[in-house]
Amino acid sequence: MIGVILLTVPSIQYGGYFLLTILSGKAKLSLTDFQKSMFRAGHAHAGVLVILAIIAQLLADQCSFGPMTEWIVRIGFPLAAILVSGGFFASAAGKNRTTPNSMVTVLYSGVFVLAACLVILGIGLLTSE
Repeated sequence: MIGVILLTVPSIQYGGYFLLTILSGKAKLSLTDFQKSMFRAGHAHAGVLVILAIIAQLLADQCSFGPMTEWIVRIGFPLAAILVSGGFFASAAGKNRTTPNSMVTVLYSGVFVLAACLVILGIGLLTSE
């Protein structure tokens, strides 16, 4: 699972490069300040949550989860990274947008998945033998 997660990092790197070209004015893409802020947040959350997803894989090894719970945790952390960062990007999509669109629900679903996985993993670590 860690190998799969690591393979997502080049896409985050490319996203950072693309964001830099937009923010530096090299890309001719007209964005509102709201959109720029949301894109920055999406990129930052992707990087941080991918690191957390890798750490969570190692911590899950220390738990005595059943197979179903283990896979919920192992898949949930990288899924949360996708949903949270994707939610920032998707909710800012559209011409001249200054407020989130209905796709902000993707962001909230990612927050829910992340919170659930954090609680499950935390309990698993506290109760493991």
